[in-house]
Amino acid sequence: MPITRRLSLFAAVATLAALAGCASAPLSQSTVADYRETIELSGRLSVNYLKEGQPDSLTGNFTWSQQPGRVDVALSSSFSQLAAISVTPQQATLTQAGREPLVAQDIDTLTAQALGWSLPVAGLRDWLQGYAIGADGKRFAASPANNSVYTRDGWRLRFAAWQDDTAARPMPKRIDAARTTASGELEIRIFINPVAP
Repeated sequence: MPITRRLSLFAAVATLAALAGCASAPLSQSTVADYRETIELSGRLSVNYLKEGQPDSLTGNFTWSQQPGRVDVALSSSFSQLAAISVTPQQATLTQAGREPLVAQDIDTLTAQALGWSLPVAGLRDWLQGYAIGADGKRFAASPANNSVYTRDGWRLRFAAWQDDTAARPMPKRIDAARTTASGELEIRIFINPVAP
């Protein structure tokens, strides 16, 4: 077999192997960092929402621990832990100090009832790494040059800043999310601390 044909065959096999190994991963031509099933993140968030018809807000810190089949989120203020959320395929649990844990199958609804605003944990699995499912149902991979999308579940996302926008495959640093809900406009701003490679 001629060497050029062997090299072409090798390249084709290598490409197929890479695609097979990344079947659930993001598009390879994107400039955002590769999606990780297991990741630890931390940062700050601010939320503006309406509670009982009145404007309200929350500013705090978060930690995000993600692994296959489970997400754990802790929300805290400067003085105390506000809530802990655990999500598995079977259930979502929200725990707040001095209260009985709340359990449901839908974490977005559960957080809306308990916190007064919906923390989109399902979407955050993608958003925190620069991905989303667009309104057209296709996987969106953000980049510094292509940083906005409307999601399938009604969020307006903008990846406003990047950990290192000169890197070939940067991670998000700031995400602005907004959505119109039955009780009014909900805005979430997320700041992600630097991520280890």
